[in-house]
Amino acid sequence: MVVPNGLYYSILTLLLTSLVIMGSPGPSTVSATAMGAAYGFRRSLGYVSGLIIGTVAVLLAVAAGVVAILLSIPHGALVLTIVSAVYILYLAFRIATAPPLSRRDDQVAAPAFSGGFLLAVANPKAYLAIAAVFAGVSLFQDRRLLDAALKIALLTAMIVAIHMLWLLVGASLSRFLQNPRISRIVNVSLAILLIVATVVAVVE
Repeated sequence: MVVPNGLYYSILTLLLTSLVIMGSPGPSTVSATAMGAAYGFRRSLGYVSGLIIGTVAVLLAVAAGVVAILLSIPHGALVLTIVSAVYILYLAFRIATAPPLSRRDDQVAAPAFSGGFLLAVANPKAYLAIAAVFAGVSLFQDRRLLDAALKIALLTAMIVAIHMLWLLVGASLSRFLQNPRISRIVNVSLAILLIVATVVAVVE
């Protein structure tokens, strides 16, 4: 089957748009980086898997129109924002107080899958970013089901790639964090960045 050039262009536009909008620093991506730096790649995989699955769930909700219904409920958006803000403050505290890697007891539990999932589904930026990308590009003008299915598949791949990339960035910092002083500075800085990214997402 010959694929029209216009479709290639639309797919490229969708991928680039998702990279810029969904891949920019926000509560989910910054927390993935912070976890990688504070706990290392392997111990952060559970949490980041929760972020990925939760963000895919948001994508499916956007595609199904569930988000529009949820946000139409009185105070629905406010409840989501409050839940997200409270958990992010807790997460920032965990990151800022994480012990240096050289002194870490591997029995100390890193944030788990459920924590990542909770942050993803309560992340206000996720709904706005995914909705903007999903609605902003049309792949098939007259075939809505195929259009939605292909966009879901492509954006799911981007969600995985974006979060794993941010996790790798954080994990790459971990080799510098054997020094307790440097570790504390980096962890506190990432915790502050997480809070700032959340405030920006909520204000926008």
